[in-house]
Amino acid sequence: GLDPYYYVTRQTVFGGVAIGAMLVISMLSPEAVRRIGVIGFLCAFVALMLLPFFGTDFGKGAVRWYSLGFGSFQPSEFLKPGFVIMAAWLMSAAMEINGPPGRLYSFVVALIIVLLLAFQPDFGQACLILFAWGVMYFVAGAPIMLLSVVGGLVVAGGLLAYDASEHFARRIDGFLAAEIDPRTQIGYATNAIQQGGFFGVGVGEGTVKWSLPDAHTDFIFSVVGEEFGTLTCLVLAALFAFLVLRGLKRAMDMREGFPQLAAAGLFVMLGLQALINMAVNLNLMPAKGMTLPFVSYGGSSMLAVSLAMGLALALTRRRPQARGGQV
Repeated sequence: GLDPYYYVTRQTVFGGVAIGAMLVISMLSPEAVRRIGVIGFLCAFVALMLLPFFGTDFGKGAVRWYSLGFGSFQPSEFLKPGFVIMAAWLMSAAMEINGPPGRLYSFVVALIIVLLLAFQPDFGQACLILFAWGVMYFVAGAPIMLLSVVGGLVVAGGLLAYDASEHFARRIDGFLAAEIDPRTQIGYATNAIQQGGFFGVGVGEGTVKWSLPDAHTDFIFSVVGEEFGTLTCLVLAALFAFLVLRGLKRAMDMREGFPQLAAAGLFVMLGLQALINMAVNLNLMPAKGMTLPFVSYGGSSMLAVSLAMGLALALTRRRPQARGGQV
């Protein structure tokens, strides 16, 4: 019953605001990035804690959003970049002489966030938080053995969630089923990509968007596959890969601990979120309820991803020094 270009108009507005915010944030100094990131993390963390009391699930079985009347707000989207900045700050502080045990503090905070997300339940975002923390910890010099132990704990937590959460178990069982039920989201998504072939059926000619309830958000990749074809899907995946690899290259060239750790965490988190979304659409992973960065519809998702990339650009851009050199 909405105008045919309802989502296009709203996404254009969201995109304009998000790009403007990204450009402004990209001009900040690393010190300002740290302050904004930590403050943003604290605000998003409080919002996440209050979700069970004031949040809503919009009929999707997971309380992840605040309903604002004119839209919705998902705290975990803004929590992720804030957590990366906060964890990088703690880890870099631990590298200083007589510094605090920042690695331990960051791990405790990560576990608390994972537990809060698991109770929603939102295991996809919980995995992103843990993986980003693990990458930063690895860059900071963590031993492989310790990371292996953490990985084992994650597997154990997954088995526990399978036994305790019907929502989680249902998605795992559907993924492991011998045949894909064509009436499920994954069934519609994979069939749409197959129907699209190499070049697609044409813009606006796809039919999956009329069957999938989340075709404009979590399963936008299947719409791209049907209407634009496998070739466009490969180009989209290559763009994400280039962005992440280029960002990691810039991070590894940096000399200071905090910008290096924070940039690595932000770029890895972006890449992993894109990878999970595309893998779910291709039935390579269980459904996660995760958006495709910069592509899926959603104001809070678009703004949060753009803020994260603004922070990453601010940390990795070249700055002239007093003698005219660059770092």
